[in-house]
Amino acid sequence: MVKIEGVFFDLGGTLRIAEHVPEHEQAAKARMAALAGADDVEGFIDMVEARYAPYRDWALSENKESGDYELWAKWLLPELPEDKLQSICHEMTYQYRQVKGLRHVVEGGLEVIKTLHARGYKLGIISNLIGEQEIPDWLRSDGLEQYFDALVLSSVCHIRKPDPKMYWLGCEQLGLKPEQCVSVADNLSRDITGAKAAGIGANVLFISPEKLAKKTITDENRPDYIVHRFLDILDLPILQ
Repeated sequence: MVKIEGVFFDLGGTLRIAEHVPEHEQAAKARMAALAGADDVEGFIDMVEARYAPYRDWALSENKESGDYELWAKWLLPELPEDKLQSICHEMTYQYRQVKGLRHVVEGGLEVIKTLHARGYKLGIISNLIGEQEIPDWLRSDGLEQYFDALVLSSVCHIRKPDPKMYWLGCEQLGLKPEQCVSVADNLSRDITGAKAAGIGANVLFISPEKLAKKTITDENRPDYIVHRFLDILDLPILQ
């Protein structure tokens, strides 16, 4: 068996969890409207949501992701001048994600990161999300940048999981072969299938028993391990 030397984490629903905080979300809506020069906050947000739906359909069907400027210039606010969009596109994307909730590290996440790093594993993040700057900024502000040697974001590389290229990019950044790495994620259809197609050595599905009961596991999406608590990752035999 090939020795595991690297661990990749998915973000949304895995390493980071979104919490519904109305005050936080309303402040993000107001900031978005102010950046765009819109007086009707709710009307502006409704317009953005309506325009985001076809973008989301395109991204999922093509396994692609736009960068911040293209997202707003082509899909969400094409009527704004180029120079205006250039100056606000990164913050607009960040605030739009805040509209969906306040994100924090999953319970046990910091202990898992620090312990695996102390055990000598190289760590990476591979995530489908909009936004080029949020994750690098978060890693720096929370002092986590030092623990990760790979960061592959769909908004930067413009491809989405389950495209195996995302995992190959991560392996290249870690300096490891796919079979030397483990993927930890929560989505069977995107994360597990993509990692298996890329040749990742082992797949860990992080999911609650309630959600698992509603899933269908096939040969294509079958994980090697299933954990219900994030801390249980530290007890997996492949990560000792």
